[in-house]
Amino acid sequence: MQLRLVVFGPGHPFRGGIASTTTELVKALVDRGHDIVFATPRRQYPQWLYPGKGDRDPDVCEQLSCAQTWLDPLNPMSWMDTKSRALEFGADAWIVPYWTWAWAGLWLSLLRSSHRPPIIGIVHNLKDHGAHIGQRWAATAVLGRCNALFTHAEVLAEDLRSDYPGLLVSQHPLAIGDAGRLPDREAARTSLGWSHEGRVALFLGFIRPYKGVDLLIDALAGVPEGADWRLVVAGEAWGDLGEALKKQVRELGLEKRVELRLGWVAEDDVSSLLAACDLVVLPYRSGSQSAVAPKVLAHGVPVLSTAVGGLAEVIRPGVNGMLVEPGSAEALSQALQELDDETLKCMAAQASTSVAHLSWASYAAKLENLITAQQRLS
Repeated sequence: MQLRLVVFGPGHPFRGGIASTTTELVKALVDRGHDIVFATPRRQYPQWLYPGKGDRDPDVCEQLSCAQTWLDPLNPMSWMDTKSRALEFGADAWIVPYWTWAWAGLWLSLLRSSHRPPIIGIVHNLKDHGAHIGQRWAATAVLGRCNALFTHAEVLAEDLRSDYPGLLVSQHPLAIGDAGRLPDREAARTSLGWSHEGRVALFLGFIRPYKGVDLLIDALAGVPEGADWRLVVAGEAWGDLGEALKKQVRELGLEKRVELRLGWVAEDDVSSLLAACDLVVLPYRSGSQSAVAPKVLAHGVPVLSTAVGGLAEVIRPGVNGMLVEPGSAEALSQALQELDDETLKCMAAQASTSVAHLSWASYAAKLENLITAQQRLS
């Protein structure tokens, strides 16, 4: 059954997890024969809300022919035009991602449109990380007015069913595209300036308070040097977190065991980092899910993570990684000390097959089923 859909959200030339995943979803829906308009923004956030170096990189997301630059979530004067354009398309459904209160005004404007089609909310975050009362209200106001909700873990789906009884809810883990081949390990280590000896634990991604990078640095301080672990932190730091992490490394005397590669990590550099490391660590204090975990596993790299949100549904202890309690540097430290070379090798061998079923085609099909189920109720 062919569907006509408007998918709203960031894409090319923006970077970040929402832009990447929304673009991949649109590509999958087009590949499955649906008629799609991808409504993208002129800008994503005010600078004060995005304290990184910038949110654009035209090489991250593919520029799709169905994309139309309709959106300006920061300009209410533009929202009526966005609604008019979307209504003219005559879609069977509108699809909106929810991850932050900053876009709530635009979403509420669409949700209040007269004669609109059903709106399916794709819930990346049930509310903003560390949300205050106004941000929690924004999430409730948007999600409660959707016609159906789609999310990325069963634990999140259960929360949505509880919070929004009467709405159809479905879930599929975040998918992965073609993982591709990583560079040779030794060549990657040489290109990065790393020693060919010893084991490397890698944190990869945006560095924000809830992600617990400071806990991971504390954890390494508790690992004896004889355990032969080094830590590399690669990603763009939020606000002044970069300086705080540099100070923490100095005060703990870890300059020779911790490398901070602070800044946006280009895709080629991601491949080199994954080829050269032995383990990726996600020390989150809290969280809903992570696009990093399935991507890393698809490349054959095991993951040590805290058991938050949907991560426990992707990471299988002893198979493709380890899970520890959140908020504990001691638990992370103990896990690093327990991981011997043979265990790492066995988990790496099983990592890619453990997520082989997480395709974008499967993700799109699950979303289609939710849309058609909602249509039957209308």
